[in-house]
Amino acid sequence: MRRYNFGATILGTIAAAFIASSGGDARADVKAYSWVPQDQKEFISSPEYIKTVALSGAPMQIWEALEHGERVECLDCIPVVAPLLYSENAQNREIAAWWLRRRIIGVFGNAANGSPLVYRQTLSTLASDSNPTWRAYAASAIGEFLVADGISPLAHALTHDSDATVRQYAANALGRINDDGGGALGQAMSDSDANVRIAALTSAGRINAFTDVVAVTKTLSDSSAIVRRRAAMLLDQMHAHDAGPALLQLAKHDPDVDVRIAACHALGSIGDGGAKTALMAISANDSSSLVRDVAAIAVLEL
Repeated sequence: MRRYNFGATILGTIAAAFIASSGGDARADVKAYSWVPQDQKEFISSPEYIKTVALSGAPMQIWEALEHGERVECLDCIPVVAPLLYSENAQNREIAAWWLRRRIIGVFGNAANGSPLVYRQTLSTLASDSNPTWRAYAASAIGEFLVADGISPLAHALTHDSDATVRQYAANALGRINDDGGGALGQAMSDSDANVRIAALTSAGRINAFTDVVAVTKTLSDSSAIVRRRAAMLLDQMHAHDAGPALLQLAKHDPDVDVRIAACHALGSIGDGGAKTALMAISANDSSSLVRDVAAIAVLEL
């Protein structure tokens, strides 16, 4: 477990007034809702409950405690929740980052003595920790923090880290922040690791202003069928007319059925009229009935 050196949406307007000392939470308990079973009433997590669950709770219990403690101010909870950013459980990491990013004081910037707080420590972990698992989890946390300061460190990790998992997590995190890292995602589409290429394509599809059609088109000849399919889907999403010829080659000749389906769909969606004759032939002759059906639908869209 990592160590740190730094010292909810309210689900019921009356819930915060009722703190159950035995359970460490507060549950609405008014006559108007007396018919609701006690374990189904909304509650606000108390600071002690958050700390107790963060230290030893099961993933679903941790999620519940932090979600119901969204607006609970508890500086003492921060050093207890922060190690969850490096939990082996992905749900723990996600909800911990979600909760922490709502605490401006105690998470962002530096402490009074100048020591870095959670966010700065996470950036440092990504940049220099010797453990690639910690670097990967740090990249994920930076993406969940949704702070623009994280874009450059993530882009650097994506293009320079020696570990493929770290690069994959960095690509995912850039998509979460809605930024291509100054072209880092396009560059990562030619990464040596297929999972990184897939992550880069997937994140590019989540970014509103991504326009690097050239980088995506190059991946249509990738050795991985998953990469080729994801590239065809992204070009479809981007309405990339210039990619029509390359998509047509996939639709006609790719050995993978799912890739041919994605390529046919993209040609119809993009509206590439020059592909109509070839699509008609595919709709009549492809070995897969699914490909034939998609090609026939694409023809109707042209």
